[in-house]
Amino acid sequence: MNSPEVTTLGALKKTDYRPQSIQEELAKNLRHRLKTSIPTFDGLIGYENTVIPDVERAILSGHNINLLGLRGQAKTRLARQMTQLLEEWIPVVAGSEINDDPLAPISREAKEIIAEKGDDTPIEWLHRNDRFFEKLATPDVTVADLIGDVDPIKAANLKLSYADERVIHFGMIPRAHRCIFVLNELPDLQARIQVALFSILQEKEIQIRGFKLRLPIETQIIFTANPEDYTNRGSIVTPLKDRIGSQILTHYPHNREIAKAITEQEVKLDKDLEEKIHIPELARELLEQIGFEARKSEYVDAKSGVSARMSITAFENLISTAERRLLVSGEENTSLRMSDFLGVIPAINGKVELVYEGEQEGAEQISYHLISQACKTLFPLYFPEIKKLEKQDEVGPYDELLGWFFSDNELFLEDTLDNGLYQDTLGNIPDIKNILKKHQPDCAAKDLHFMMEFLLWGLEANKRLNKYRTLEGFQFKDALGSYISGL
Repeated sequence: MNSPEVTTLGALKKTDYRPQSIQEELAKNLRHRLKTSIPTFDGLIGYENTVIPDVERAILSGHNINLLGLRGQAKTRLARQMTQLLEEWIPVVAGSEINDDPLAPISREAKEIIAEKGDDTPIEWLHRNDRFFEKLATPDVTVADLIGDVDPIKAANLKLSYADERVIHFGMIPRAHRCIFVLNELPDLQARIQVALFSILQEKEIQIRGFKLRLPIETQIIFTANPEDYTNRGSIVTPLKDRIGSQILTHYPHNREIAKAITEQEVKLDKDLEEKIHIPELARELLEQIGFEARKSEYVDAKSGVSARMSITAFENLISTAERRLLVSGEENTSLRMSDFLGVIPAINGKVELVYEGEQEGAEQISYHLISQACKTLFPLYFPEIKKLEKQDEVGPYDELLGWFFSDNELFLEDTLDNGLYQDTLGNIPDIKNILKKHQPDCAAKDLHFMMEFLLWGLEANKRLNKYRTLEGFQFKDALGSYISGL
């Protein structure tokens, strides 16, 4: 309703406003959006045909919802965006603790105000952005936090007996009457606290230290939970799960295109940097592939998941690595390099949970391994004849290039090389330009040297070259010769 200028109960009765539960409100506005082809949720890329339809069905059914999924799957964002399905403004009794509807009050306080003042009862207007409550479930959360408790100070000030319900101080859920209430990480909530939610979900009653109040609280409750929590820290008690209308599974992006779109949406680049730093499309592909490699790696705990935030922070580090090189060299512009991917390792380290074998290898080594695996996976898409390397009796497409390294030649790419030296160093490798001309004839000039470096990294990932990290940069050497010499 759009009538914030109405200030009294009498004036409100003259409008077309009618009380409705928040579930009815959400469903009504969702039906309108679906009929008029207005997107229900914005920015939730990859959920259009999976999670969002499930959420829409749950809203139409008037269900409380449990969003179940691994970290970094936009569960909380999805819950927050549900406020867009609320009316822009709703009226409440002025001074009400629990957002009482002026035409359908539920608290004793609001009923007494209306009985005393009648049509002159002052009303206030609550915007939909203020109708969102959120609480992280931690082991120290109490029933008093969520539902309420007796307030001895209120009893003393008002000179009331503890038997009087007016001494009750309401918790977050009653105060979220006619609002959306999100309880994050539900399994972390102690079982006895979960039990306290039963009557609210089912009978709409609240029980506080002997008081049994029949308050028809209309709160849209959204729970979020991580399957990993079920075994590591706690669980959702079965009777509570039975009272949650819909449990909806979230997921990670299904392909790199979706993952790239998510990262591009979340990373806000400075316009000056966009003009100074060229980002090859292959660099974006590699960055997202690192996440896919992590989710299937034997060194990473699959049950823990790999958050989509990893790609976002890794991309930010990638750009910062190139920016730092610009600042050091004093040049005006540059392009991303494969060596810049070393800068994303700190962003990966904190985003993956390693199994025992991964811990033994070390987080930094595993991060480096994931980058290498991403190169190996994407390499055949750009250089499809990589399989010919396995045929010993045939002339391979990379023989001349590899032969240069076999002849005791080495390549060293320093991290802070200026653009001219970087391009000359790569361009002087025999046959490398011919390989790119044959397999990537449409490669843009700006992407050419990144593709050259990617070719070397791909050959190393396929064990045809050795790549060593020094303090200053990367060194490429003959794999077989290094093996024979024991290097």
